[in-house]
Amino acid sequence: MNITYKTQKDLPCEQLYQLFLAVGWAAENTVTTEILNNFNVGFLHSTFVFSAWDGERLVGCVRVLSDLKFRSAIYDLAILPDYQGKGIGKSLVQKCIAACPDSSWLVHTEDKEEFYKKVGFTLMEETVLSKKGKWC
Repeated sequence: MNITYKTQKDLPCEQLYQLFLAVGWAAENTVTTEILNNFNVGFLHSTFVFSAWDGERLVGCVRVLSDLKFRSAIYDLAILPDYQGKGIGKSLVQKCIAACPDSSWLVHTEDKEEFYKKVGFTLMEETVLSKKGKWC
């Protein structure tokens, strides 16, 4: 396994969809042509995108929204299950933080709290509110 890392934002929609499907963030029976053709829009409009590749295969990705100085947030860190536990996620998070080393960082996660603690995040005791949009 020879993992290479890239900074391209235009990740292939089909591969990105398959990655999200593999980690349980997408469902086969709900994807439409419109959704599939726009699957990488969030990545295209992010401040930074880092991806991990095994040859031509997308095996992991993460995106960042940031003001480049004070606040940055990690979204959509996903690693194919067969590649988890090999340091790819940690490397992707480190690339994020290196891009804005003086920024405060936020991440929202429902089940990967322990992973983020291992890479230096701490649990916040603040209120977080959300409003669902068209795509989620």
